Amino acid sequence: MPALILPLIDAATHWPERGGLIGLDLGTKTIGVAVSNPDRRLATGVETIQRKQFKQDAARLLAIATERKVVGIVLGLPINMDGSEGPRAQSTRAFARNLANLTTLPIGLWDERLSTAAVERELIGMDVSRAKRAEVIDEHAAIFILQGALDRLANLRASPGAG
Repeated sequence: MPALILPLIDAATHWPERGGLIGLDLGTKTIGVAVSNPDRRLATGVETIQRKQFKQDAARLLAIATERKVVGIVLGLPINMDGSEGPRAQSTRAFARNLANLTTLPIGLWDERLSTAAVERELIGMDVSRAKRAEVIDEHAAIFILQGALDRLANLRASPGAG
């Protein structure tokens, strides 16, 4: 049976209380990968995967998930500023469906609007060269996405009844 694909808050109900999550920033050429600690407080970058073919990309992602003993996947969903979903969001949903056929780890979709832009501004502010930014932007965007999701989940735990 394929893994569940749900909005973050709904997916979280299918994850154990404790255990790391893997966060993904899906680009057309690369996939940024981050993981959280088992307490889900801190996201850390792992690597940037150069996309080749889906099966190879998925195999690497699932290998990382196994190595890190994660219990769920957070996938950044690139929603347009007006809240609509364009071709990139549709492509991300298709990736999620294909990945779900290869794993039982529930996949939580998290609105990643402006994550890459925010990371780019941060790296520019740190005076990181354009070439170096290009190397690390997707991994940093994955950290940004996963940390945002972790913070949202922590806020929900802190205030039960809030949605």
